[in-house]
Amino acid sequence: MDSDPELPPAIADPSAWLKAVIDNLDDAIVTKTLDGVIRSWNGGAERLFGFRADEIIGRPVTLLIPDDRLHEEASILARLKDGHRVERFETVRRRKDGSLVDVAVTISPVRDPDGRVVGASKLARDISEEKRAAERQSLLLREMHHRIKNLFAMTAGLVLASAKEAQSVDALASDLSARVLALSKAHALTMPDLSAAGLEQPATSFKALLSALVAPHKRDGGNVSIEGADLKIGAQALPMVALLLHELTTNAVKYGALSNGKGCLHIHIAPTHDSVFELVWDEAGDEIAPQGDSTGFGSLLERATLKSLDASLERAWRPEGLRIVFRAPAPRLQGG
Repeated sequence: MDSDPELPPAIADPSAWLKAVIDNLDDAIVTKTLDGVIRSWNGGAERLFGFRADEIIGRPVTLLIPDDRLHEEASILARLKDGHRVERFETVRRRKDGSLVDVAVTISPVRDPDGRVVGASKLARDISEEKRAAERQSLLLREMHHRIKNLFAMTAGLVLASAKEAQSVDALASDLSARVLALSKAHALTMPDLSAAGLEQPATSFKALLSALVAPHKRDGGNVSIEGADLKIGAQALPMVALLLHELTTNAVKYGALSNGKGCLHIHIAPTHDSVFELVWDEAGDEIAPQGDSTGFGSLLERATLKSLDASLERAWRPEGLRIVFRAPAPRLQGG
């Protein structure tokens, strides 16, 4: 039978082998006396806390504990003196450079040959990334809960209002489906990519939203253009902005530039000036008709949206067609 390969002289001694294993662990392993004086310090501790062994051994372990956590050490020492192990708990510790790090700590008593507790061994693991991941997940879940509640409330309102205005079941189904689809598109634009490593919110802007809403009505001839600056839309304002732009698009399809194959829609977003956002909606064509009843649901929705956003919308009929100017405070559109 082949003999075991000969170990390098530096780790032939079992104690040297054990020391090599401990020094190369990712976790910090620290021992201390019952007075809280550090006695040993492995490589993982150096990587986690920044102190070299010759800098920290013989110094109090409280150097690693933030002032608002010093009470933990007294409680830990009391349990250790009674011979109890301190099971894993999460806390915060201080590095050499003063920065704080989230750690999970497990502490066991160290006994002498007679069984008396003479010190403690501490295993500490960096859980900063775990904490950040948990916080991102919690934030995402709260955000989804908030959005879903808002979407259900808004959808319920759309159903009731559309039912009052509809002249037939088919009209109700058509109008309501289109508005809910607009909300769905807006919602999809702000959802994180759950397949990605992070959960950062994507930047949803007016151009992205407008492109999604007018896409079904674009022709190869370039009947729709969206130009100018851009502005991010916050999650709170997005559903109302989406419904407003959907109503403008729907009116253009029913009565305006998108109602036949001859008209053109040009949307220009002006650079934000003095915190005021401005969008100019120009429809050009020979057969643009007056756009619906000012007492209908679309008009009511428009007025409610403008009020909620502290915004204004002006229509001007010109020889070449219809111009609509939408203005709103940029912070109101961008906020949460």
